[in-house]
Amino acid sequence: MAKVIAICNQKGGTGKTTTAINLSTYLSLQGKRVLLIDLDPQGNTTSGLGTDRGKIKGTIYDVLINSIDVTSLVVDSYVDKLQIVPADFNLIGAELELANDIDRERKLLQVIEPIRQNYDYILIDAPPTLGLLTLNALVAGDSVIIPVQCEYFALEGLGQLLKTINLIKEKFNPKLEIEGVLLTMADFRTNLTAEVINETRSFFKDKVFRTIIPRSIRLSEAPGFGKPIYFYDRSSIGAEKYDELAKEITGNFNRQNDSLVSIN
Repeated sequence: MAKVIAICNQKGGTGKTTTAINLSTYLSLQGKRVLLIDLDPQGNTTSGLGTDRGKIKGTIYDVLINSIDVTSLVVDSYVDKLQIVPADFNLIGAELELANDIDRERKLLQVIEPIRQNYDYILIDAPPTLGLLTLNALVAGDSVIIPVQCEYFALEGLGQLLKTINLIKEKFNPKLEIEGVLLTMADFRTNLTAEVINETRSFFKDKVFRTIIPRSIRLSEAPGFGKPIYFYDRSSIGAEKYDELAKEITGNFNRQNDSLVSIN
C-alpha cells in the first residue's frame, strides 16, 4: 500500500513544486512505484515534469468534479515507474464547485484509496493556499512535507498551517503526521541562512530533514526545459541533495539532530 505524502505550504515560492518533481523522480530512480498528483491550478508540476500534453485526456479537475476514473487519466512520465495525474487552470474553480458537496474534504481521499495498492508512494503537490484543495491533500495524506525557504519571514504563516494540520488530525485524519520540514533555497554564504536553519531546528527539532536544498540556478532552470534535475544536470548540487532527500525518506539517512549551525 502506498504511503501518501502531501507537500504543503500556503506561502508561495518555497520550493514546493520543485520538491514534488524531483523527490518523485528520485524515489522512482530507487525503483519505487510513484504517482504524483498535481493539485495546483498553476499546473507547474505537470509542465515541469515534461508531461506530453498530447497524452493528457483529462486532469485532476475531471476526477474531483466529474467523477472520471483516475486510472484513465494517469499519464506515464519519461521517468520509469513515475506517473502523474496532471492539472490545469480549470482547477481554479474546483473549490467553489466542491463547496456544497457532501464529504467535500474527502474527495481526494476517495480517489486515492482504490489505487493505493498500485504504488509505493503517492505524492500530492498542493496549491499555495489553505483552501479546500489543500484540505483535501491533508485529509488524504499519511504525512506532510513542509518546505521552508531560508529567507526572511521563513516561518511566517507556519503557525496557521500547523493549526490546520492539528485540526485535520482531530476532525478528519488522525493518522496525519509531519513527514518533515524541508529547508530550501539555502545560501550558506550568508548568516541569514544559518539563522533560519537554527530557528527552524530549534522549533521543529527532529522533524527537520537532515537534507537541506541549496539555492541553485540549475534547479531553477530545469522546469523550463520540462526536466527533473536528474535529467537536466545530474552532477549538480541540487541533484545530489534531492537524491539524499529521497534516501532519507526511504530510510537510508538519519534525521539531523537539533544541533545548531554556527554563525561566523
